Amino acid sequence: MANRDAPLRWDRKMQQRLARGEAAALGELYDRFASLVHGLAHRVLDDERAADHITRDVFAHVWEHPDAYDPRQGPLRTWVATLTHRFAVQRLRATETAALVRGGAGTAEELETKVRHASVAARADYIVQSMPAPLRAALELAYFQRRDYRQTAADLGVTEDEARRRLRLGLQLLSTARDAGTAPHPPGAPPEYGGAA
Repeated sequence: MANRDAPLRWDRKMQQRLARGEAAALGELYDRFASLVHGLAHRVLDDERAADHITRDVFAHVWEHPDAYDPRQGPLRTWVATLTHRFAVQRLRATETAALVRGGAGTAEELETKVRHASVAARADYIVQSMPAPLRAALELAYFQRRDYRQTAADLGVTEDEARRRLRLGLQLLSTARDAGTAPHPPGAPPEYGGAA
């Protein structure tokens, strides 16, 4: 039980430090989550410069609204990832809509399809990064190395039943990536970032 409480305790302390205006806390938070934020933003936007802007926007938002995070709603990592996702999807919609208005190729329906695909891909990446190492290892063997459950079991040194269980659970978690568009509004996100992604 103490193991599960330790991250939440860190999350609460970090929020308190940010609320007090401790610049060092923002630096620690950035060191811990910047690669996650940048990676998710890049996955949605497929643009290095835009991902850099989203990274700055997310950490600026966290700095300006530390009380918007509610530890009872989940880990700080998830809140930061959710903010990143929302900010990146909002930026993708804005830039793609502007391109349509300027007479670019495509339709509004194609835009929404592009946004939905980028959103699902980013959520799938986050799910894989966040899942426990045993599940991630089983999925990586099955997907990237095309191992079946028997080969996966042998590679991981577990029983075939355990390999099947890990693969099934990993795939079940990944299947939730399609629900990205129906994710709840993140606590503390500005109203323009609310609603379906």
